[in-house]
Amino acid sequence: MPKVSDDHLAARRSQILDGARRCFAEFGYDGATVRLLEEATGLSRGAIFHHFRDKDALFLALAREDAARMAEVAATQGLVQVMRDMLAHPEQFDWLGTRLEIARRLRTDTEFRRNWEQRSEELTAATIARLEQRKSEGRLREDVPTDVLLGYLDLVLDGLIARIASGHVSENLSAVLDLVEASVRTQSPTLEN
Repeated sequence: MPKVSDDHLAARRSQILDGARRCFAEFGYDGATVRLLEEATGLSRGAIFHHFRDKDALFLALAREDAARMAEVAATQGLVQVMRDMLAHPEQFDWLGTRLEIARRLRTDTEFRRNWEQRSEELTAATIARLEQRKSEGRLREDVPTDVLLGYLDLVLDGLIARIASGHVSENLSAVLDLVEASVRTQSPTLEN
């Protein structure tokens, strides 16, 4: 039996993730059946589950991939830039429309919650590091603790994801993100004449 190259395995894994992302976006987590995943990826269930233990593992791999990509942006440009990227390319994040299903599972499935939190840690750590760096540079509000700023930005991110998932993306959302960004920055003192 011929040995499959690492490049071929990586390409196949990428093909599966791309198809699964579209499938979860269209049908939700529960609606993304194995048959639909096969159609979306163009591969058999054997090929899919050779790379991923089960549907949870596939879903969590998407979360890990996107969290790593978002963490990279958050570490260098901030979480608001992650949100701007979501607005610019909503099709890359529409699978997160499954957020309501994720929330239900986070409440009811302890193993899923543990795995999801592990995937989210990278983005959280990158965001905290960026916030702390900006605070040390005097660019962020000092009157609000970092964990409160993180919670605020997370709430805005969740709201943006809900908007993107519902298809209610309006042009003024960019202005909303400008407002969010301004609200966490240090306010410049006004000059008196």
